[in-house]
Order: sequence, then C-alpha cells, then structure tokens
Amino acid sequence: MVSSMTGYGRAVVKKEEIEVTVEIRSVNNRFLDISLRNPRILADFEGQIKDIIAKTLSRGRINVSITVQSQNANLQTLTLNKPLATTYYRLVKELQQELDLAGEVALGQLLSLPDIIVMDENAPETELFWECTREALTRALDELQTMRRTEGTELLRDFMQRVENLEKMILSIESLSANRPREEIEKLRQRVHALIQEERVDEGRLEMELAFLSDRLDVTEECVRFHSHNKAFIQILQNEAAPGRKLNFLLQEMNREANTIGSKASSAEISHLVIEMKDEVEKLREQVQNIE
Repeated sequence: MVSSMTGYGRAVVKKEEIEVTVEIRSVNNRFLDISLRNPRILADFEGQIKDIIAKTLSRGRINVSITVQSQNANLQTLTLNKPLATTYYRLVKELQQELDLAGEVALGQLLSLPDIIVMDENAPETELFWECTREALTRALDELQTMRRTEGTELLRDFMQRVENLEKMILSIESLSANRPREEIEKLRQRVHALIQEERVDEGRLEMELAFLSDRLDVTEECVRFHSHNKAFIQILQNEAAPGRKLNFLLQEMNREANTIGSKASSAEISHLVIEMKDEVEKLREQVQNIE
C-alpha cells in the first residue's frame, strides 16, 4: 500500500493522576529522521521511543512532542541540581570580574536557568509515565499512519493515471516510428544517387552506412524497455511496503530511455511526444518524493 510521508497524529492517555500527550508530525525526507522533544523524566526512554517509531515508519522527517502532567505530583520527584547551580554561579562571577560588571546574581535568575530544577528519574511515577507514553505514542502513530495512507491512496491514483499516459505515448511513438527508418533510408539513397554519378557509388559501402543509419533511427529497444519500466512501476507500487527509493531509481531509467528516443527522433511528432513523456516522468518524480 502506498503511504504518503506527510501526516499528523495526536493521542492523550490518562492513568491515575498522570496524563501524557503525544503529537507526531511527519514531512518528506529521503531517510528516517526523528526529532524528539520530551520531558526529562522520559530521558532514559528516548531509545525505546525511537525504536517504536522506526518499526512503524521507514522514511520522513518525524517531529515528536511529548508532554506530561501529574495532578497530584509528589514534591520529592523534583530535585535541585546543586552542582550545576554552583557552576552557573561561578561562571557568572568570573564573567563579572573579567568584564568589571556590577550587580548581584539573584536566586530567581539562577532557578530560571536550564536543568537547575529537574524531576527525579528514580521516582515511583517514572514507570507509570513511560507506560502512558508508550500507549499514547502507539495511538498517535496509528492516527498518523491512517492519514498518510489516505493521502497515499490519492497519490496512487495519480501514479496509475500518469503511467497509463506514458504507455499511450510509447504506443504512439512505436506506431509513428514503425516505417520511419525505411523511409529515411530510401530518402538518403535517392539523395546520394542524385548527388553522385551512378558509376561512382560504392554500393557495398552505401549499404553499410544505410544499415548503420537504420540502427540509429530504430527506437524499438527503447520502447520495449519503457514498456517494461511501466509494468515494473505498477508492480512496485502494488507490492512494496515502502516503494519510494526503488521508484526513484526506476524513474531515472525511464528518463534515460526518453532521452535516447528523443535523440533518435526523426520527426516533429515523435519529438513532441518525447517532451510530453519527460514532463510526465518529472511529475512522477516530484510525486514519488511524497511517499515512503
């Protein structure tokens, strides 16, 4: 199933006096990039949080925000980081002396600095916080995946339509180019005989050059490969859980075949079709950046 890389999920879990809210936002990215913002009490569980996300998602920039609340928080769960406060105070005093600054360091200023007052990770509530967080994270991921799959369904329809358009263009090119090499060779033969006296024409050499020209004008192999790429594109969409990377590679091959057909094109009609093909391939490439 095709899944978009853009989505949002939110879940709230409340147990006893503890409430945990998890919000997840995802946008396009070539790889899985997880940005986590969580309270200090869950610091020891960051690895587990990222593992749960990685088992569900394979690509995208994932922003996770976790907030926790306790309506009956035990004051013993809050601790003063005295070594850090002392270091802050010492650094401020050194800066005052070095720059010859006046003033005193107020207690309120120290307490407002990062990580001066922290939660005690060994508090009894910690495991309950993690239990709530894990459940909320799972629910938020489910909601995110639902949104991503809904958008992925719309993208799948667009992919199928564009591949169908490419298939029609290739069929048109095959029809237009079926007799083109023979016609061009006959034109060239007549032109050569018109410019050079009959007795001076080396028929053997002329046949070799015409055969070489015929090969250069023939786009049969490129069209066959393009048909194969179209089939492979659909198969990957239908069978791969995260088809984005494979489709990116396949689109490079499709663009290469289109360029080759364009370089061999001997008519304005084929050239115009090649331009349309390359435009469709580029639109597919842009859309593939949106899926896992």
